[in-house]
Amino acid sequence: MKIYGLIGKQLTHSFSKSYFKKKFEKEKITDAKYINFEISDINNLDYIIKKYKPSGLNITIPFKEAVIPKLDYLSQDAEQIGAVNTINFLNNKLIGHNTDVIGFKNSIIPFIKENDSALILGNGGSAKAVKFALRQLNINYQTVNRNSKFDYKDLKEKDILKNRIIINTTPLGLYPKIHQHPIIPYNAINSNHLLYDLIYNPYETVFLKKGKNKNAQIKNGCEMLEIQAEKSWNLWLKK
Repeated sequence: MKIYGLIGKQLTHSFSKSYFKKKFEKEKITDAKYINFEISDINNLDYIIKKYKPSGLNITIPFKEAVIPKLDYLSQDAEQIGAVNTINFLNNKLIGHNTDVIGFKNSIIPFIKENDSALILGNGGSAKAVKFALRQLNINYQTVNRNSKFDYKDLKEKDILKNRIIINTTPLGLYPKIHQHPIIPYNAINSNHLLYDLIYNPYETVFLKKGKNKNAQIKNGCEMLEIQAEKSWNLWLKK
């Protein structure tokens, strides 16, 4: 039995396990199992690898950056981004990849307009992948992050109006803390805006609901998850 899995601190929100379970059933893959590995410290990864000998792993909050020193090699994209969400094993070596980039990029392309610019809320591992994708798409962006040069308290209505795309890369609103949301001037949002939330559980976060109430386009992270999961699977199969 080949073991695949997800490494993270709290995984009650994750759909990855159910996604791969359905995939294995649909494609009649009977020699594979996907497991959620909840760990409190990235050093616990060593034990998981030794005990389960996984054929592939996904990495989620808060270890996308912390996992890098544990790896033998990084793909070119992962090295440039500085964050990893997928590990494959080749000749007993751990190779880090970032499939979040293609997941985000392919899912947002249909919504892009000419001369778009974006506000990125948060500056963690997921935000790094978003920035990389936006640069590939030639979309200018600003990062809003606590205790930084551009903090949430510095965000004005003019900043919302200036940037058509607003992307939440933070865990605010993630299950089970579904009532949380980034504090931004929602009054400035209008029907021209696109609010994109990397969160997919719940399906519609408070962040997205507030955008919807202002007639903005909204998109959650479901499609991004599916695209990056399939890319991870192909990497694990060495395609």
